[in-house]
Amino acid sequence: MKGEIKLEHDHIKKYHAEEMQELTHLFSLIGIPGSQPHLCGDPNENKTTTYHSAVNNTVDVSSAVEARKLRQRLTRYYGSNSDALLKIMIALEFGVIDEEVRSPVLAGASSLLLFFIGSLPSTIPFAIVADPEMGLIVSGSACGVSLIVVGIVKSLATRGNFLLAAMENLLITTAGGAVAYGVGVAFQSLVGEEE
Repeated sequence: MKGEIKLEHDHIKKYHAEEMQELTHLFSLIGIPGSQPHLCGDPNENKTTTYHSAVNNTVDVSSAVEARKLRQRLTRYYGSNSDALLKIMIALEFGVIDEEVRSPVLAGASSLLLFFIGSLPSTIPFAIVADPEMGLIVSGSACGVSLIVVGIVKSLATRGNFLLAAMENLLITTAGGAVAYGVGVAFQSLVGEEE
């Protein structure tokens, strides 16, 4: 990715006009329309007439004029600021923003830590409780509560229904556990028959 960013930086230095032309194309892709000759009347006029485009969308003329002004302001800003142009081109072309680039080592360490924490509710009860059956009950209960909590936390990030997210998390994981248990029992019966 660093090589691509360096190449983009070089393009902005050497081929600024072409990069600006590409940026105007990217503006269209993200919903900032270009100026349409038949929509670009006097911006001081208060027009409310509409036209039908080739795809049967109705567009308010005043909205088109405002969009054209926004696009012109953005084009002037990015045309005069090479650092900002580099950042927006990286974000639009590669989907990367400097502040969002994560270290692979940090991502791996975070994943390791989260998997370790996630394993604790299912393993700690067996270290505390002497009876294996009671350990299984406590472990299952602790896992259920943990899965519900993770579902609720997930709903905060997705802004979804917390009860639905909690139950979804619990049910999907329970189904996965049941399949894994079934595979284990089937494997044990196959291995037991061979002995």
